[in-house]
Order: sequence, then C-alpha cells, then structure tokens
Amino acid sequence: MNIGVLYSRIRRDEKLLLNELRERGHEVTKLDVRKLRFDLSEPPAALSACDLVVDRCLATSRSVYATRFIDSYGVPVVNTPETAAVCADKAENSLALAGAGVPTPRTEVAFTKETALEIIESFGYPCVLKPVVGSWGRLMAKIDSKSAAEAILEHKATLGHYEHKVFYVQEFVEKPDRDIRVVAVDGEPIAAMVRSSEHWLTNAAKGAHTSEFELDGTARDLVARASDAVGGGLLGIDLMETGSGSYTVHEVNHTVEFKALDEATSIDVPARVVDWLEAVATQEVVA
Repeated sequence: MNIGVLYSRIRRDEKLLLNELRERGHEVTKLDVRKLRFDLSEPPAALSACDLVVDRCLATSRSVYATRFIDSYGVPVVNTPETAAVCADKAENSLALAGAGVPTPRTEVAFTKETALEIIESFGYPCVLKPVVGSWGRLMAKIDSKSAAEAILEHKATLGHYEHKVFYVQEFVEKPDRDIRVVAVDGEPIAAMVRSSEHWLTNAAKGAHTSEFELDGTARDLVARASDAVGGGLLGIDLMETGSGSYTVHEVNHTVEFKALDEATSIDVPARVVDWLEAVATQEVVA
C-alpha cells in the first residue's frame, strides 16, 4: 500500500511510524504540509497515489484545514476532519464528551473577563483556566486567588487573537499527582501510561515521569465511549483518577504523540498503530 504521512516536522514519533511502514514493505509518501498547495477541486499530485493519509501535523490549524481538503478530494485520511475539528478545540471536546455522557471535569465558558471572573469565583480556588486551542500544557493556569484571576484574565483580554477572548474555566481535579494517557484506535486501547509529577501539570512534554499502566474495565469502557464521542480514530485519551476506582476524561487528542508511551511500555506501539492503519487502508481499498 501507499501510505501518505502528512507532517510539518519529522519528530521521533514520525520516524518510528515511517520505519515501521517501510519495514513492512509499504510505499511511503511524505507530505510536507508547508509545501503543499490545496486547490478547491484538484488534489496535489503527491496525494494521487496514496491509499490512505495519516495526519501528523504539529499545528492545529494546519491539521484541521489540510484534512478537510484531503477528505474533499476523496482521499481517505485519519483522523477525519470531523474528529480533528472536535479534538482541536477544548470547548468542542468538552461538549462532545458531556453530550455522550462521558464523565468530564465541570467546565464553563465565558466571553468577557467580568463573566469569567464570576465563573471562577463560583468554582472556588484553585481552578484552571485553559486556552481553547493548545497542547503540551502551554498557556494553562492554575488560579489560586482572586487577585491572580484578575491579573490573568486582564492579560488574556489584551491578547490579539479571538481565541484568547474565549475564557474556558475548568474545575481543579484533585488527582494523585498523576494522570493517565491512553493511545487507542477506534476505542480499543493499544497501551497506557501514567504521567507523574510534583507539578500540577503532568504532561510528558513538561518533564513528567512515565510508567506503564494497566487499564481496568472501567477505564477501558471510558476510553471506548470517549473515542466514540469524538468520532473515533487514532487518539490520545487523557484520564484522571478521582478516587474509589472512578475516572474523569479531561481531553481527547487527535494527533497524539506516542514516543513516550513506546518507551514506557513493553508494547510495540508503532507496530500496533500500523496494524490499524493497514486495516483501515484495506477497508478503504475494498470499499
């Protein structure tokens, strides 16, 4: 098969994926999104031979628009533009999870700093203010006091981009200094790890310690439901433990990184990802 890999930079994640595809004898078309031109009707020539394209774009905007164009050309792409659009925006993400009955932290959105402050005061301290678009824990703030809330809201209100005028406020979940990252394909977990840190942010990108995690039945059920809620695909699903064997799903990621998981677990994560890509591509060819 010819698998297109849409990228903006070749990181270790993409190298693992490319190596696995080539070792299995697949032809790989590297698609540098920075150099592609997207016509309204005619696809870029490099796309014409692809049986399937896998989106590995770093930038959210590129991912959302590029997958939409690729889909319009009739070229199968994972993840789909519908899934990308839901996962790329935290408010859309939260709405999808809540709409599907998936436990997720209490969240409210406001469009002025005055109303946002009312939400924060009603939540109590600490609480969390997040950008609606972003990853790797950037621009997230744990707010511990009213004075801190006023300062951060004022700062966001002066920033130019409209996304900073959407104030996404979430309750602070008292997790046990760790969260759980699950990489799943169409709701079926490939592997999971805990990301532990003394800092309230437990992203691997922020230096959290990672180790393998064995999912129980409750967590597996939530992974499947969260995947369905956003449209399925190759996803990173983040859970937090809330005590007594229960969890809350705080985010689903559509261009998930897996190098840290591959190092933390005994499972060959790139191989399992390619297993799924082969199955999807085969279904598309038969269809």
